[in-house]
Amino acid sequence: MGSGNWHVEKRLSIRNDSFTGADDLVPETGCLSIVVLGASGDLAKKKTFPALFNLYRQGFLHPDEVHIFGYARTKISDEELRNRIRGYLANDKSSPQQLEDLTKFLQLIKYISGSYDSEEGFKSLDKEIATHEISKNSAEGSSRRLFYLALPPSVYPSVCRMIKKCCMNKSDLGGWTRIVVEKPFGKDLESAEKLSTEIGKLFEEPEIYRIDHYLGKELVQNLLVLRFANRLFLPLWNRDNIDNVQIVFREDFGTEGRGGYFDEYGIIRDIIQNHLLQVFCLVAMEKPVSLKPEHIRDEKVKVLQSVMPIKDEEVVLGQYEGYRDDPTVPDHSNTPTFATVILHIHNERWEGVPFILKAGKALNSRKAEIRVQFKDVPGDIFKCKKQGRNEFVIRLQPSEAMYMKLTVKQPGLEMSTVQSELDLSYRQRYQGVTIPEAYERLILDTIRGDQQHFVRRDELKAAWEIFTPLLHRIDDGEFKPISYQPGSRGPMEADELLERAGYVQTHGYIWIPPTL
Repeated sequence: MGSGNWHVEKRLSIRNDSFTGADDLVPETGCLSIVVLGASGDLAKKKTFPALFNLYRQGFLHPDEVHIFGYARTKISDEELRNRIRGYLANDKSSPQQLEDLTKFLQLIKYISGSYDSEEGFKSLDKEIATHEISKNSAEGSSRRLFYLALPPSVYPSVCRMIKKCCMNKSDLGGWTRIVVEKPFGKDLESAEKLSTEIGKLFEEPEIYRIDHYLGKELVQNLLVLRFANRLFLPLWNRDNIDNVQIVFREDFGTEGRGGYFDEYGIIRDIIQNHLLQVFCLVAMEKPVSLKPEHIRDEKVKVLQSVMPIKDEEVVLGQYEGYRDDPTVPDHSNTPTFATVILHIHNERWEGVPFILKAGKALNSRKAEIRVQFKDVPGDIFKCKKQGRNEFVIRLQPSEAMYMKLTVKQPGLEMSTVQSELDLSYRQRYQGVTIPEAYERLILDTIRGDQQHFVRRDELKAAWEIFTPLLHRIDDGEFKPISYQPGSRGPMEADELLERAGYVQTHGYIWIPPTL
């Protein structure tokens, strides 16, 4: 990409920040050092480095300003790290331009080996960063330093102490130091608060970016625009019109080699308490005062604090048959691989409306979606209630789409009705437009200083307060998962729970993603 295009992109990105209302943005000038801690791990190879490469290709990371540092315990050379990640950034089908860009990008990466709890390695890292900054003619302290912790949460405190002691900008000349921490943020309320306190002693809240990649997904980012920029939805989005809301995550495969890790957390910690709860906030929150990040996050916290305690009779847990066959999983594991949990919000807008959060592995399909089901039409003169209700569905992945299920007249001479849809399928409507990966968007937001799509400390606390009592009962063996067949819909009891909650399943209608 030519320098002219890059400067256009740069100006667009700054204008976009003013639109989103990001506070206290540091101008995007000067030296930028991005440090990927845990550089030899799977997360860095599969997500972090590919996101950085795509940002580089689109002109958001300019070679005259940026340098990327990998840091991990593994003793390898710069070239060995580059070779390890090369296959995740390009392949035999890549275009010549992409391969040329890859060669240039890899030269921006330098590797430093060191432990996560000793000063020696981090002093070496600081020295390399400083050398890079000097080479870019940056005054001491005026540069930008971004530390991405692609690491287990157990080492966050020691790594943050080392960054604070050895690698901060040394003076106040307009530069910054920011850290990005990956989920899981603790295992319950107590451990999350402990982790927040330890990191909070070292860094101010504006310097901490707790990343949940679901908040970077295109359709999730569209929720605020959809809800608050369209007159159509404003009068409908409440308990008078909506009967229930489902937020669903389904995978058609099991733990597949991650059994030991997954067994430590389970489906509620892994998916529901963070990913689905973030989507829940955006669906249920009130309109913020503005699009400034803090105003949006204020409303998310309010709706979390309005959630009623979870009732036992509104929870179904499952574990697929064969899960314990994994040698890394204990023989008597009580960890759920499936969960349906109903949340109730105690406020004027949502009183009495069940929010159904459902996630599972080894099911009969793979998808993530939001399903808003409206109440029955009063005085049903067409006798079409049995065909199903109006639903507004937001398909987050795969095949991103939004569609409204409507009852319409069946074409022909008879007055008969059928369900159809008004459909906005992204693949068809936005042909040739590449939907950015979530990590690309969120890393760029971190560089810009926009915390809108990151989890604030009080938000994290409120989320854990909702689920911790249930999680402790599961951990103590008081709440048992029901066995279900791989490739099924999950436990039959989950469908029965949905029916009791008021969800009406549509029979005879299936949404089919359009093909080009």
